[in-house]
Amino acid sequence: MLSSLATLGRSLRMGADAVRAGSTDMVRLRFPVHETLTQAWFLIRVTAIPSVLMAIPFGVIVSAQVGNIVSQLGADSMIGAAGGLGVIKQGAPMATAMLLGGAGAAAIAADLGARTIREEVDAMRVMGVDPVQRLVVPRMAAMMLVAPLLNVLIIFIGIASGFAVAVTALGVTPGSYWQSFGSFTTPIDIWVSLIKSLIFGFLVVVIACQRGLEAKGGPRGVADGVNAAVVMSVAAVAVLNTAITQVVTMFIPVRMA
Repeated sequence: MLSSLATLGRSLRMGADAVRAGSTDMVRLRFPVHETLTQAWFLIRVTAIPSVLMAIPFGVIVSAQVGNIVSQLGADSMIGAAGGLGVIKQGAPMATAMLLGGAGAAAIAADLGARTIREEVDAMRVMGVDPVQRLVVPRMAAMMLVAPLLNVLIIFIGIASGFAVAVTALGVTPGSYWQSFGSFTTPIDIWVSLIKSLIFGFLVVVIACQRGLEAKGGPRGVADGVNAAVVMSVAAVAVLNTAITQVVTMFIPVRMA
């Protein structure tokens, strides 16, 4: 328990240091834009196609399961509202976090872990270069840039696949589907989904960078750091999503648009 709390404290401290260093670089017009875009493009390349492949079955499953339930209640017109809200408020942020935590966190932890065991990070400290400012800040900014883009992509693909299943397999008319979807989906739902994706992305990149910079013990240590980064990020996102969902449900209940 004490070790877990210490790890959490180091991660939060590194995240705060990265935010402070990034803000200072932006004010001084020294922000590493090129490195940030390079890291963002790498994250997009490793997560874009898996996002589509995950969003399609998720939208189909949500629409099919919700459709079976509401059909028994005689409320077929509510499939659009239930399926759309499920994808927007829960499916898209969690899918984004899992993809970033699986592919993105693994890549970041492996890269920084390899630099650490090759003593590149120690060499940077000796030369007076802050590893957090040089290595963590660009990756954090890239993750915060990619997370909402993936979230929007998953929302679009998930809703489109759910609509296709509802119309072709469940016999729902397109007009009733979109009418119920528009009646219960509000702009605040989209904003909540985007904010959740940003929070999850920040949490994932902080954990990945922390595990990578603390890797030790050679290649085995790098592998352990990558494994820990993936597991910890997914578990932390699941717990945080539960807390955020409770708070959002309490203060922003579902209502007619």
